[in-house]
Amino acid sequence: MAKPDARTLLFERIRTRPAKLVHVCGVPYAVDLEVADDPADADHIYLTLEAPPYGRLRAAVNTFSRLNRNAGFDSRVLVGIVSAPYEKRPEPCLEEVPGQDYAQLEAILPITYEHYEHEPLAALLVEKMKRAIRAEVWGELYAREHLGIHQIHSRRASCAVTNDLRNRDGALQLYYPDNVAELLLFKFCGQP
Repeated sequence: MAKPDARTLLFERIRTRPAKLVHVCGVPYAVDLEVADDPADADHIYLTLEAPPYGRLRAAVNTFSRLNRNAGFDSRVLVGIVSAPYEKRPEPCLEEVPGQDYAQLEAILPITYEHYEHEPLAALLVEKMKRAIRAEVWGELYAREHLGIHQIHSRRASCAVTNDLRNRDGALQLYYPDNVAELLLFKFCGQP
């Protein structure tokens, strides 16, 4: 009997255990806009990463908050972008992490957040993701018909969500050919 490969074992681990906060680094493979039955509900940009030995993983980044919109609150996303030079690209990996907190990052990095409507944010993310030669993602693993990472944003309570998860914040870091990396942090209405 053949031994299960790393991807099969990861699927099984995700389906049988509570959601884990992970750090995934990989080579960008594709960038896609979400397609939904109701176009007004297409709130994600998908970045597919090649992360050996797990293969392709799809990172789902929100471009607006359906929950805030449906509850009558501001659905825009607040985006903080921090640029920095890099010397060496990180190696592909997938690892569980104990946590990540925007407050700790904000205490040491000069982060200014800007509101983005859905279409301008989608265009900005597509442009940046297509230009990237490496990407790092922090979020929760999920397994459906594909393997993916979601919750790539602050998990603190928002205008429409009362559940206040601390030290579970997701993020995206993109590496470009000109040796500049950008860390992108995402917040919703009412998050600190």
